[in-house]
This record gives sequence, structure tokens and C-alpha cells, in this order.
Amino acid sequence: MTARIFLLVTSPRLPAGLLTAAAWDVLRAHPVFAAGESAQAEALRKSGVPVTVIEPDPERLIAELNTASGPGAGESAVVWLGGPAGDEAFARSLGLRLAREPGLAELELMYGSWDPPGARLLDAVAVMDRLVSPGGDPWKRTQTHRTLAPYLLEESYEAYDAIESDDTDALREELGDVLLQIVLHARLAEELPEDEAWNVDDVAGGLVDKMVRRNPHVFAGVEVADIEEITRNWDQIKKAEKTRDSVLDGIALSQPALALAAKILQRTDRAGLDVRVPEGSDLGERLLRTVAEARVAGEDAEQALRRAALNYAETVRAAERKNVGGAE
Repeated sequence: MTARIFLLVTSPRLPAGLLTAAAWDVLRAHPVFAAGESAQAEALRKSGVPVTVIEPDPERLIAELNTASGPGAGESAVVWLGGPAGDEAFARSLGLRLAREPGLAELELMYGSWDPPGARLLDAVAVMDRLVSPGGDPWKRTQTHRTLAPYLLEESYEAYDAIESDDTDALREELGDVLLQIVLHARLAEELPEDEAWNVDDVAGGLVDKMVRRNPHVFAGVEVADIEEITRNWDQIKKAEKTRDSVLDGIALSQPALALAAKILQRTDRAGLDVRVPEGSDLGERLLRTVAEARVAGEDAEQALRRAALNYAETVRAAERKNVGGAE
């Protein structure tokens, strides 16, 4: 006689009851047990599948197995419905118990559902909701979009530093800090007056619509010859989306001056406008010409100055260390 225990694991991030066809077949064919009540257990009961709550004890489940009879001759099986955390400790103890008596039953791990890519973003949203809700973090509850603005810049620059350092582990962490800012801003926006409020789904939904709309060569079967044509299509679609009086509208004016100058020059060039860079001797005009020359040479003035400044800073530190050593 073949005896089997199905250990059914499901994703707590998906709606309860959203299971594979194989999982439903097993659930409907055999007795189902669980360590406690859950949204999944409730969904199964509403679908006509009884769920019995028992102590998470291997011996108790084995006893239930001995009294169970499956639909096929000579077959018996039970299903253990894992809780939201997976009941890892119980599964381990059950596996050890069956290992001591191999002929007692076979243990089969079955995934009724699993996390899709991006599922942990749901956790981030849930944690932030708790932090900003009553009883959460008082500091976060007192913030506004304006008070948080400096942190958004700071975390973005730290992510930029990680990229410049080729430190992908640091980049992963810093991008998490940037994501924290996004999720926090979206949660605070839920507290705005009803006619102004929005949430993280509005942010994600707008992003998805924009990505699909601006990439017709991927989502709408538009044929393109090269990257230059993709860029032109992007610009045309963007122009149709936004009513602007100037090609310079929409440029972030708060970005560093060298980056701002490069962006203005880029927009002007892409628009095909023949506007000469000033040739005066003013410091600002000289810097603007330097940025323009860098663009022609295919260089990034912002990055170049940043690298030069950091190299100079290291030279300063070396001089300080030398002076300290000499003083000793």
C-alpha cells in the first residue's frame, strides 16, 4: 500500500485560492490539514474543500494518514497545508520522522503557487503602510513630499557613487534606499485630499502604460532599423503626450549645473536648432563652452569633473597623511 503526505506550499503574496490545477486535484482528492486558520484555508472551505486544524505534530499527521483512504485502490494520502511562513520547522521534523521509518510514507513537496518576479515589492508596500499608519513610525508620519526631497537626492547620489565604484553589492542596497523613498512618497500621497490622492499602484500603472506606449517596436510590432530610429520614435511619442512650448520644458532645473548644461545642449541639438554657445569671457560662459566641447568629444562633463575632484581629494588626503607622518 502506497502512503503519501503532500506538503503543499503556497505564496502568501498571491490571492488565496489562486492555485495550480495539480494542487486543486490533490486538495479535492485527499483530507487536508493545517496548523492554524489562514486566508488560504478559508478560500479552500468556500470552494468545498474541508480543512481540519490540528497540532503541527508529525505523529498526529501520520495517524490521520493511517485512517485516510484515497480514490485509488491501495492508496492513502493526506495534505498538509503550509501556513504563510511555510511551516519549515514542522516540515523538517516530519521529514526526519519519515526518514527513520522509510516504508511509512512518502513525503512530496508541492508548490500550489509561487512568488512571481517582483513579489517582494508587495512586502515593501505592506511594511511601509504599517510604518505610516497609526501606531507606526512617528517620524515617517510627520513627513511631507517637501521634507523628504533632500533624502531622495541623497539616496540617488549614493546609488550613483556605487555605480561609479563598480560596487554592485552596494548598488543593490542603495537602490533599496531609493525604492524606500518612492514607496514612502506614494504612501504619504494616500493621505492627501480625496481629489488629489494617489498611491503606489497609480505610480506603477503610469510607468507600465508609459513603457508600453513609448516602445511600440516591442509591444505594437512597429519595425525599426536601428537605435537612432527608436530614439526618434521615443521623442515623437513623448512630444505627442506632453503639451510643451519649448524643447527645454521638462528638464530638471535642480540637477547639478554641468549636467543641466549638457541636457540643455542635448535637447537643443536633437531639436535641430542652430543656437550658438556664447563666446564671452564670463566664467559661466567658459564653462558652458567646455560642456559643449565635451559633448562633441563624446564625454560627460559632469562625470569628468567628478572624477577629477575625487582624484584631487585623494591627493589632498595623501598630503595630510604625509604631513602627519612628518610631524611624528
